[in-house]
Amino acid sequence: MGSPSSVQPPAGRIGRIVAASLVGTTIEWYDFFLYGSAAALVFNTLFFPSSDPLVGTLLAFLTYAVGFAARPLGGVVFGHYGDKIGRKKLLVLSLLLMGGATFAMGLLPTHASIGVWAPILLTVLRLVQGFALGGEWGGAVLLVSEHGGDSRRGFWASWPQSGAPGGNLLATGVLALLAAVQSDEAFLAWGWRVPFLLSGVLVMLGLWIRISVEESPVFLEAQRKSAAAAARGEREGAPVVQVFRRSWRAVLLAIGTRFGENISYYILTAFLLVYVTVHLEMSRSDALNAVLIGSAVHFVTIPLWGALSDRLGRRPVTLIGAVGMAGWAFGFFALLDTESFPVIVLAVTVGLLLHGAMYGPQAAFISEMFDTKVRYSGASMGSQLASIIGGALAPLIAVELLKDYGSSVPISLYLCFASLVTAVTVWVAKETRGRDLTKDGVDAAAPSAAPAGVSKDSVPLGG
Repeated sequence: MGSPSSVQPPAGRIGRIVAASLVGTTIEWYDFFLYGSAAALVFNTLFFPSSDPLVGTLLAFLTYAVGFAARPLGGVVFGHYGDKIGRKKLLVLSLLLMGGATFAMGLLPTHASIGVWAPILLTVLRLVQGFALGGEWGGAVLLVSEHGGDSRRGFWASWPQSGAPGGNLLATGVLALLAAVQSDEAFLAWGWRVPFLLSGVLVMLGLWIRISVEESPVFLEAQRKSAAAAARGEREGAPVVQVFRRSWRAVLLAIGTRFGENISYYILTAFLLVYVTVHLEMSRSDALNAVLIGSAVHFVTIPLWGALSDRLGRRPVTLIGAVGMAGWAFGFFALLDTESFPVIVLAVTVGLLLHGAMYGPQAAFISEMFDTKVRYSGASMGSQLASIIGGALAPLIAVELLKDYGSSVPISLYLCFASLVTAVTVWVAKETRGRDLTKDGVDAAAPSAAPAGVSKDSVPLGG
């Protein structure tokens, strides 16, 4: 009889697991990205008023970055308990925290009403958002990875990844709709609150779906083994301690794998709104609609990249995206500078397609780097540490470069460098496609450990 990881689950069950992870991640990313869009369009004037539009935007993006700073803490806490008591329970908690913080943002008074307390309260709620999202990603992708079989893990695990563009699509779509039907005065007065309050309804939907799914069979088997070991008097250290003691190389590889992907995404989406509306002085609707169209294509193609990684391997597909993005960094801004809406849509869409090649295989790639007992902690820590040095700083650095140089060339160089960091990391990493997630502690240097039908380089890391 095959292991829980190697046996392909019934289509109906894996479909429910994928749906629960996708809906939940879409809602949580909707909440998180909604803040990023609002920081570029609304918060810079309502919560951080300044005579210089770029200075106000910079201050708004500082609180945007605070959310990223809280993500590693969320990764540690959620990872610890997710490795101890299960993936499902922690995913329900992360959704409640995220949705509650976003709903509360929609009720906040602005700087004109309560002065400095407005940005302070906004920052506190942003910290809660970041903490919750820090635990969301690892749990969502692991729940699918550990339910799916070895042969199609890249495809199934890539669906929660589609929650990022799905959430961005939803957030940008709601903002674009409001911007289209409201005057700028009405939008700034009260219209911006609607998307935040809508989060309350979406969270109820997500909870209803998530509560109905089963716990990961791979985790349940590991929990059974841990209980047996405890009965024999054997003690296990905290998962986060075990990760840095035994799997620190895998954590570094996960950070490098996410570095260029993370930076490119926030420049292609969040910073784009600033560049188009402030630097090029085009309309808010043009900027939002360009991201909207690109995100729709992104959402559909991420699982295709994940499926391709099941055939070619995680490394080759990720390298396509990383090397391609390094080159596109220069073409992207050149196309934006045409100030033509169709050309801007092309620039965003191609950029997000290349991003998808890095992002689609990533869930399976990083999940396969760690053993079950520390997988939630390891995947979360590697991912969220990358978010601090990557996504948190990307809009800030890009805005500062634009403010100092008045040109996109330094930003292109920054994006190119980040993409090459990911390319080099993936180049030196070993292929993980085909790993049996139930088998721990496999020597990454032993070719004999590779599963049948997989190349000798397809061995796990960090176990």
